[in-house]
Amino acid sequence: MLVARVIVVAVLAALSSVYVLAGAPGTALVFAVQCLLTFRSRSLWLVAVQAVLVCWVTLGSGASVVVLGFLAGSLLVTRLWAVAPLVVFGAVVIAYARTGDVPRTLDLAVTTVLMTLIVPGLIRLVQRVDELHGTRPALAAAAVGEERLRIAAELNDGLGRGLAAIIAGVRRAVAAPAGAGEVLGAVVAEARRSLAEARSAAAGYRAMSLGPELTTARGMLEAAGVAVEVRAGHEEPLGPAGALLAAVLREAVTDVVRRGAARTCVIETAEEGGRVLLRVRDDGRRTAEDGDGLADLAAQVRAAGGELTSDLSPQGRYTVRAALPAPEAGGPDRAGLRLASVDVSVWLLAAVLVGFSLKALLLIPPHLLLPATATLAVIVVMQLRSVTGRHMAALSVMAVLTFAPIPVFGPVWLGVGGFLAGPVLLAFRPWVAWPLAGAVVAATGAVAVRLALPLPESVNVTVSNLVTGLVIYSLLRLAQLARELEAARESLARSAVVEERLRAARDLHDLLGHSLAAILLKCELARRLPPERARAELADVLAMAERAEHDLRAVSGEHRDLSLAAEAEAARATLAAAGVEVTAELAHPPLPPEVETALSAVLREAVTNVLRHSPAARLCSIATSGDGGLVRLTVRNDGARAVTARRGSSGLGNLTTRLAALGGHLTTGVEDGWFALEARVRASDPAALAGDAHGVGTVARV
Repeated sequence: MLVARVIVVAVLAALSSVYVLAGAPGTALVFAVQCLLTFRSRSLWLVAVQAVLVCWVTLGSGASVVVLGFLAGSLLVTRLWAVAPLVVFGAVVIAYARTGDVPRTLDLAVTTVLMTLIVPGLIRLVQRVDELHGTRPALAAAAVGEERLRIAAELNDGLGRGLAAIIAGVRRAVAAPAGAGEVLGAVVAEARRSLAEARSAAAGYRAMSLGPELTTARGMLEAAGVAVEVRAGHEEPLGPAGALLAAVLREAVTDVVRRGAARTCVIETAEEGGRVLLRVRDDGRRTAEDGDGLADLAAQVRAAGGELTSDLSPQGRYTVRAALPAPEAGGPDRAGLRLASVDVSVWLLAAVLVGFSLKALLLIPPHLLLPATATLAVIVVMQLRSVTGRHMAALSVMAVLTFAPIPVFGPVWLGVGGFLAGPVLLAFRPWVAWPLAGAVVAATGAVAVRLALPLPESVNVTVSNLVTGLVIYSLLRLAQLARELEAARESLARSAVVEERLRAARDLHDLLGHSLAAILLKCELARRLPPERARAELADVLAMAERAEHDLRAVSGEHRDLSLAAEAEAARATLAAAGVEVTAELAHPPLPPEVETALSAVLREAVTNVLRHSPAARLCSIATSGDGGLVRLTVRNDGARAVTARRGSSGLGNLTTRLAALGGHLTTGVEDGWFALEARVRASDPAALAGDAHGVGTVARV
């Protein structure tokens, strides 16, 4: 990522600038080559170029031996890594030959080792950030693949066996008509069990997420003329909590629609204090009494360790609040997605902090070594806490420990100011952070002057604190960036798993549920018919069961395109078996597969709704049309009851989600005893719709 690369360049530039300012401009060339080694290539010829430059700068121009740390660090990430310790040893020998001072040599040795660790750490950190960024799609795909295998295993174990039993039973009934009644009784029982299992599984997968329920709630409220605002602030999947919150949301929205007095409604979700919160607020109440639905749900919510309350504000706003324990971060719903890896960024930051601390301790008098070590240890711990967020208490402790010990430890403690400047840059907004960090650095310079240090030493302290602050800030930001990318990658994988579960729930309900309902209806009809007429119905059942097996594979992740013409014919047969006269007029032009599949699913659900919710229906019309790139599917039936929201209904929500993914929408309504469902969606290629105006279907009357 660009941000990580910019930060790494800033760290290398800060480290190199110290030696450029010290009178070794050739270090700028070393810096340039180091950037190439970090971002472009780690070939040996580039390392050889760096070696020549480092030797020229160090030996030829008399620059600090610490510059050799650039070369040693680069060698550590090549197959010549064993040479790196020799380079560090050479730097120590040169330092002692130049100074003859053991403490000064130890200081330079620590700094060289620190540089040797920083360079490969930065290289590895860039690699890690790129890997985290690049493997997000792969992790999401792997998570979806695992979820599909799990779903397939679950469904094949139950529904797969059920469909196989239905097919075998129907074939036995066809082969032995004399005993068909008993066999069909068992088939009907199996079909009923399989249908219940399919609906239960769909509800289970759907309950992992509040997303579809929020979409359905928005659609219901908008259809009722209520201005709705949805603010989703929770993390999914929610597991069992999702099912209860979805039920609460469904009941609260149903109540708003039923009362018909609300003009606005706000739906909010959030996670606070280990709990998932849901709030539904509307302006359509005049009293604060609870409905029976909420009273029933309140007991379930309390049994799950949560609470459900409602109240009416003086301004006339009625609010339903539900709170349930959030899934544990390590639980089955959110576990298993984190990849084990060493947090290179944190280790690198710790190494730098310890190295800087050792440099300071080398100059501390022996009798003050223990308290100085303890103080620096506290500062290092506070610094590492900054990786996980903004901790003002830790920052306050560091501020005190940066300046308060100066009278005790003397001028050597002035170098600790850089430890404070780095976290300050991270803790505040830029327009506040940079002036504060500048004030910290300037304060150390002012104290140096106050302590009567020579001007060159005062300037050196100020510049060193500035560089240290920039280096620590950069490393802290890199550590945060790596963690953010890790979290984003896991969040993407979780979202992909949730979406796969929702897809499975939609397909279970819209595809397999419809097929099983039709099989059940046909089998019950065949039981009441004489053998010669039952044979034709059983042939339809076999075809439906085979189609259901294809549907089961589609639910498990196998892609399958549906045909509107085939679905219309299946709808005709299914509704005719229930005594409903069907008129089908398909006048749509050729459609893209994804559009035709979505509309086919809408038609299946519409037929299921006729069978389940309009038992008095005797007429049904199915029509499609295409106009200016817009495709319409309309299904109308008589015998419709008054509109009442059904608890647990997810069919229309599924269809709304399917169509929304293609930029379409769904409308429903009842007028004069007729229920009408209309789906509109724009094809991905409007020219195809505008070009061919003839219908692909025929007018059929049953």
